[in-house]
Amino acid sequence: MSIIARMRKQICVYWALASSDSAGEDFDDAGQPQYADPEELSCRWDDVVEEYVDAKGTRRTSRSKVYVGEDLDVGGALMLGEKTDVVEEENVLENDGAYEIKRFDKTPNFKATEFLKVAYL
Repeated sequence: MSIIARMRKQICVYWALASSDSAGEDFDDAGQPQYADPEELSCRWDDVVEEYVDAKGTRRTSRSKVYVGEDLDVGGALMLGEKTDVVEEENVLENDGAYEIKRFDKTPNFKATEFLKVAYL
């Protein structure tokens, strides 16, 4: 097991955008994001303030960086904890500690056999 996989000792809950789950729509009529069913992922969650550049070229500041093993949707949501910790299923971002994914990066190792995948919240 590589160091990239070994570092993911925590559990987080991930909500993909609905369009990733069949033919759903990303936003409802009021402009609110629509999410697929939550799933638990192994992760390493670092609460760290770090500057990054978003897809539009705007400088932003993250509240957390989350290392995961899967590709995640920008616009999806993450929460540190398990699915049993979710109290608000309709308004995902109203759960304590749930945040929108603002940027997602993946960097290959030297042999390109594995990727370091990072979500910025």
